[in-house]
Amino acid sequence: MNAPNQYALLRQRRFAPFFWTQFAAAGNDNVFKNAFVVFVTFEATHLVSVDPGMIVNVIGALFILPFMLLSATSGQLADKYEKSRLIRLIKLFEIAIMVIGCAGFLLPSIALLFVALTLLGVHSTLFGPVKYAILPQHLATDELVGGNGMVEMGTFVAILIGTIAGGLVVAIKPDGAYWAGLLTIAIAVFGWLASRRIPVTPAVAPDLVINWNLFTETWRNLRLAHGNLVVWRSMLGISWFWFYGAIYLAQLPEFTRGVLGGDEHVFTLLLAVFSIGIGVGSLLCERMSGRKVEIGLVPFGSIGLTLFALDLWLATRHFTPGAASGVAAFLSQPASWRVIVDIVLLGVFGGLYTVPLYALIQARSEPSHRSRIIAANNILNALFIIVSAVVAIALLKAGLTIPELFLVVGVLNGLVAIYIYALVPEFLIRFLAWLLIHIMYRVRDEGLDHIPDDGPCVLVCNHVSYVDAMVIAACVRRPIRFVMDHQIFRIPVLSFIFRGMRAIPIASAKVDPTLKDRAIREAQAALAAGEVVGIFPEGRLTESGDINRFRPGVQQIVDAMPAPVVPMALRGLWGSLFSRAEPGRALARLRRAFAPIDLVVAAPIDAASATPEALQAIVAGLRGDAR
Repeated sequence: MNAPNQYALLRQRRFAPFFWTQFAAAGNDNVFKNAFVVFVTFEATHLVSVDPGMIVNVIGALFILPFMLLSATSGQLADKYEKSRLIRLIKLFEIAIMVIGCAGFLLPSIALLFVALTLLGVHSTLFGPVKYAILPQHLATDELVGGNGMVEMGTFVAILIGTIAGGLVVAIKPDGAYWAGLLTIAIAVFGWLASRRIPVTPAVAPDLVINWNLFTETWRNLRLAHGNLVVWRSMLGISWFWFYGAIYLAQLPEFTRGVLGGDEHVFTLLLAVFSIGIGVGSLLCERMSGRKVEIGLVPFGSIGLTLFALDLWLATRHFTPGAASGVAAFLSQPASWRVIVDIVLLGVFGGLYTVPLYALIQARSEPSHRSRIIAANNILNALFIIVSAVVAIALLKAGLTIPELFLVVGVLNGLVAIYIYALVPEFLIRFLAWLLIHIMYRVRDEGLDHIPDDGPCVLVCNHVSYVDAMVIAACVRRPIRFVMDHQIFRIPVLSFIFRGMRAIPIASAKVDPTLKDRAIREAQAALAAGEVVGIFPEGRLTESGDINRFRPGVQQIVDAMPAPVVPMALRGLWGSLFSRAEPGRALARLRRAFAPIDLVVAAPIDAASATPEALQAIVAGLRGDAR
């Protein structure tokens, strides 16, 4: 049974045990890493013969290296074996790792700590594909965005808590290292206990033969992911965000000290507000998307990431640090609040950017190799993080300040966004459609679950305004190939949108018989490929608000390519800005732009019953007296 909202999932066994398992895993990673960093930097400098700063960089590299090498293998394991049992074994592995780490703190032994850190990277690599591939097996499609939002929120909150706890506990005198070791073991045990409540999650590819060659399997996974271009480009989008975020997080300590004049408490404050921003943005996704996998939020997120990167640069160009370096002194300066707002909003828009992309990968990947797709995503993420470090070092050595580095990354983000949306217009089209129904109209939908989740179908609707196709596209989860009047298709600005939606222009046989025949064939080909085709059988906009006579185009299409036909009706658009109603009453039409409208969907009928008369009767009944 579907949860009413994402928060209700925390009361359900199909989600809650997994959520707390991954929360503990993310937290423990950062408790150990930060405790290790503080221990080496402040408590045990006599144990190392190299600069502690170099050790810190090595810690980061060793943790990320397994993602590059072992993700392909972990993806295979997650597809081949039952996931709840696999997670429990991974959690037992984590307990063993933390015992080694605890011994490293107690002896003390830098070598043992490095062994534990490397194994912890292996643990995270094994857990990654299971973490995201398990969600689609327990959540409905309309819960994926909310579930991913909860996971992203939990991950960043756990990272924040773990980072703070690791640094605070290891610094306790005189037995901080002892308590840090015990804390990591306790968190690992909690994660294992939570994992024992995860429901059985059947293997999706039990007959898969494991390829243990790391390099050939890594290449195979990347090629597998590349086979679905929307998924592949979504992976590139996520990896770009890790590139973007890694630069910010890596420079945040020195940015705090050198630019803002703050101490470690100010750094913790900025890390906290960034993590809170990510959490808020992740949780907002479900509400803003209407519980659909709404990739229209991705351009919205990328715009915010660029705008607030630029504003952060502007806010710090003439920043004057206070005489004191603590949180109180920092917050006493009005300019500091602008910096905080920028960092919070970078987090918020980062959540809006990543959560729909993760949900899209889960929804559009074949279940039989979903874990391997996610493993390929982890490989790309790790590669982009490594490249981000190289780029940041090169630009800083070239003379850029940290605020200027943030500016460059913000501009790059804008360019990358333009490139991705040019390659995959669906992202931009969904964004424009999302803006339309959230700014110009308030859309209420009813019966959307009648539209099949997969396979071919034909959507049939009355034609009231120039934006009918965009309103329907914004409400329906699946991409739609609309068959529309060639004159509407060629309207400036709207033409760009309709081409991005891969709409099919059509004309009557009297006006252009060749174009009509081509449109019918293209619609049939779309159905043969398993796509959704949308048709307005009236053939033109209503000029009176009444439904015009339905033409036989739908019947011609489904006679040759049978598919379910789903009738629907739009109510409330007549008299709005984009309809043909009352051209002399501009003010009244403008007011109607913000009025509520309805999209009502009926159960599908079979192709043989889809006569023009039958469809018109159903659509008229759905519309009722409202126009």
